[in-house]
Amino acid sequence: MEIPFAESWKIKMVEPIRKTTREEREQFIKEAHYNVFQMKAEHVYIDLITDSGTNAMSDRQWSAMMLGDESYAGATSFYKMKDMVTQITGFKYFIPTHQGRAAENVLFSCLIKDGDYIPGNSHFDTTKGHIESRKAFAVDCTIDEARDTQLEIPFKGNVDCKKLDQFLSEKADQVPFIIVTITNNTAGGQPVSMKNLRDVKAIADKYQKPVLFDSARFAENAYFIKVREEGYADKTIKEICREMFSYADGMTMSAKKDAQVNIGGFIATNIESWYEEAKIQTIICEGFVTYGGLSGRDMNAIAVGLDENTEFDNLETRIKQIEYLAKRLDEFGIPYQRPYGGHAIFVDASKILDKVPKEQFPAQTLTVELYLEAGIRGCEIGYLLADRDPVTRENRFGGLDLLRLAIPRRTYTNNHMDVIAVALKNVYDRRNEITKGFKIVWEAPIMRHFTVKLERVV
Repeated sequence: MEIPFAESWKIKMVEPIRKTTREEREQFIKEAHYNVFQMKAEHVYIDLITDSGTNAMSDRQWSAMMLGDESYAGATSFYKMKDMVTQITGFKYFIPTHQGRAAENVLFSCLIKDGDYIPGNSHFDTTKGHIESRKAFAVDCTIDEARDTQLEIPFKGNVDCKKLDQFLSEKADQVPFIIVTITNNTAGGQPVSMKNLRDVKAIADKYQKPVLFDSARFAENAYFIKVREEGYADKTIKEICREMFSYADGMTMSAKKDAQVNIGGFIATNIESWYEEAKIQTIICEGFVTYGGLSGRDMNAIAVGLDENTEFDNLETRIKQIEYLAKRLDEFGIPYQRPYGGHAIFVDASKILDKVPKEQFPAQTLTVELYLEAGIRGCEIGYLLADRDPVTRENRFGGLDLLRLAIPRRTYTNNHMDVIAVALKNVYDRRNEITKGFKIVWEAPIMRHFTVKLERVV
């Protein structure tokens, strides 16, 4: 008999979580204006709003935190983090920041100006927000196959190189860089193949444009390359990472994902001019360049986390849990972005709540229904997150409308996955009864989904 798969770690510490009643949840979500970002975490049973900063750190990481050097300048912790980043990515220049959007803010402040275009693959919310807040334009060049959630292809996060080449042939003078998100979060946590990274770099070189990686989940992307792409089965994750980053000129990263920590991020690059400009912006916005808004203990934990999470066993344990939840949803016939991604299941709300008009935000409606069903907090990656067109100010309904169930690393067990699956099945079974969604009563001019206030449509 084949030995079943089990986690590559054991549990050393636990944190209690509390169940609530349906009546309590009705009140809690109403008080939050039907926006799960506005809820108290203590009112949530299983929290899948994000895998960012919600991970359980290892004993090695906690040990490293005790050795953090809190010197203002030139701390040993800075060099430990820098050396690990260089070892994994090959990038020479490095600046820590307090999280990924801070890295974007620093670097984009140096590189993007009014009227620029930034082509890439499905820019995530903060990336797009940093672009559009500078009166520039995010241009989505993701492959069309990513829009068909039921189509199974191994690298659904790829850039469409024909789209990219065509766009650059027309607008290259207004493009400061190309961005590739690995994995492609907005498209469903979908990986980008090594071949695609290589092809994007060739196109970038043709037009003499640098390539920037949004690298929050680069290790998960490397895992998929190893298990899905020909020629990489016998390579280590670290070897795959070095090749991936050889096709980029720089990176931003939220370390709160694949470095398995609760706070932190960084910029790394081989372009000296980027580094020199970013240093000035870092000092203005984040802190001195050898701490960038982080404590020494945080930098130590990131260094260890990057080392640990670029090993196959750790990644396999993480992604096997996503696979487990996907298989449970398959049992119930619940549609999601196939194949399952590296950090989350993205449920296709438009296929479940097809009686809710798009103007009433089906994915947000499904998010609320799942919370009411079992106290599970997911996150809408759809029409609310898409924001309004910066020129016309019309809602953008052209993309996918998904409920993301992001699984924190080393935090929940497969028993929790069973609860999630059955709760979603219960909502799915009564989907035909759900015909009305929500309307916006207040919204911010950009990145509205974090603070939007909603009311039920009656």
